[in-house]
Amino acid sequence: MDSPDVSTLKGKRDKALLAVLVGCGLRREEAARLSFQHVQEREGRWVIVDMLGKGKRIRTVPMPLFAKAAIDDWIQAAGFTSGHLFRPLNKAGKISGESMSGQAVFEIVKQHTAKIGLSHTTPHHLRKTFARLAHNGKSSLEQVQLSLGHGSVATTEKYVGVQQDLKDAPCDHLGLRVSRSTS
Repeated sequence: MDSPDVSTLKGKRDKALLAVLVGCGLRREEAARLSFQHVQEREGRWVIVDMLGKGKRIRTVPMPLFAKAAIDDWIQAAGFTSGHLFRPLNKAGKISGESMSGQAVFEIVKQHTAKIGLSHTTPHHLRKTFARLAHNGKSSLEQVQLSLGHGSVATTEKYVGVQQDLKDAPCDHLGLRVSRSTS
């Protein structure tokens, strides 16, 4: 997220886009469709509401403050207040359309990750990174699943690389004790 040059309008947009991809785990098409009306404050935090995802599932995605701050920097510099959040820029660095494509999101991710030596990184890798970081940070698998919009927890398990831990097994956390019989 530090790769874009935030002294430029393109850099501000790209930083905001990368922050949303890593911080919210959106698919590239979802990021391209993200609009002002999706970003709302609910229960004291910023969220993306009514995000239509794969399988036509609608979900609410909590947004970290770093992503909201990056979006605010971008839209303040760009000077618009409605419509799609992420917009194409021409070679002169001026807004040149109302919305970006999923392919444009892909190209931005590819450009900035290549700058830091990750030449084969895609938006989907950033989605998996979100899942792994959230789970490693002690977010429950179910909450990660809800944020990602997965229909099956098995898909989320693949994203986070969950493996059975026999040293810290679930049965060790039941809080039940059985007394031994003396027979």
